[in-house]
Amino acid sequence: MELALLQPRNTSGADATMINETIEHPRETQLSALSADNIKTVTASTFTRLVLEAEGPIAVEFMSYGCEHCRAIEPVLEQVAKVVEPGEKIFRVNIAVEPELASSYQIQGTPTLVMFLNRNEVGRVEGPSPTVASILTAVTQPFES
Repeated sequence: MELALLQPRNTSGADATMINETIEHPRETQLSALSADNIKTVTASTFTRLVLEAEGPIAVEFMSYGCEHCRAIEPVLEQVAKVVEPGEKIFRVNIAVEPELASSYQIQGTPTLVMFLNRNEVGRVEGPSPTVASILTAVTQPFES
């Protein structure tokens, strides 16, 4: 798959479909047509309910559509989401839309994967390699006993 296919239709920062992305209104990019979009977006208003109050292991990708590395790992993360479901959920936070949420978790760069269990952060990986093996390890290892 060529990286160009992963680009949003409108790459300007003012793209309303990207800025207004929520779990109820997912992004509308060419990537959506290529993937099953097993990763739902959470916002500041849904984060507590969907991540902190949920049962079981949860991984959250803090990302930005302007981030080339985020776009590169997106299809790999989608594959991993299929592998780990239903035992683990994976969500995304668009830091361009939710800067306060990113700041509250001290996100220094994107992509950053943060793993949660029982309301607590149990692991974090910044800028993982865009391979299935590295991302699968990143999102499952913190939950192994």
